[in-house]
Amino acid sequence: MYLARVIGTVVASTKAEGLTGQKLLLVQPLDNARMPKGEPHVAVDVAQAGEGDLVSCVGSREAALACTPTFVPVDAAIIGIVDAVDVDDAAKSARGWPA
Repeated sequence: MYLARVIGTVVASTKAEGLTGQKLLLVQPLDNARMPKGEPHVAVDVAQAGEGDLVSCVGSREAALACTPTFVPVDAAIIGIVDAVDVDDAAKSARGWPA
């Protein structure tokens, strides 16, 4: 599971079977300081997120299981919209996160 920011939408006139009616969004994975990490990618949206939202994503097999029907051909899925992230100072220090 990882945090990401929704940075755009994806329009596909033809989709794999099982993805009809599913919304596709472009997400930017984030590091511990919520700065961009890695390349943006497409994720199927099962949480009804919107552009600019901070979201929780899963990848690989878990992404396919998050969809209805399960085991559709996806590599990433948005499973939640994040309202807040709270990490205490001791945990930040132990992991080398910025204060």
